[in-house]
Amino acid sequence: QVQLVESGGGSVQAGGSLRLSCQASGSIFSFSIMGWYRQVPGKQRELVTTITSYGNTNYADSVKGRFTISRDNAKNTAYLQMTSLRPEDTAVYYCNLKYRTLEVWGQGTLVTVSS
Repeated sequence: QVQLVESGGGSVQAGGSLRLSCQASGSIFSFSIMGWYRQVPGKQRELVTTITSYGNTNYADSVKGRFTISRDNAKNTAYLQMTSLRPEDTAVYYCNLKYRTLEVWGQGTLVTVSS
């Protein structure tokens, strides 16, 4: 059973930075596509970024140039470095793992950006 544990959320002023971490249990992490999604109450969950097992990345237009996804397969951990944060980045951020037909979500971590 794969589980994802996120950490690193919190409150920051606009223009600040935060780094989120997502640690996975099990042995399939290095073969998986890892992603970060976010959700604001009353809105659909949206894709922020993904990284393949080969390190290929994809970003939503709204975060390009400000957010960076990375992974450390030796630590079974994915990261989301967020810089130049804006109030509209406020959301619950969820880590996601995809491997073949398996999809796993983390519990979510709240990021609040104040103006």
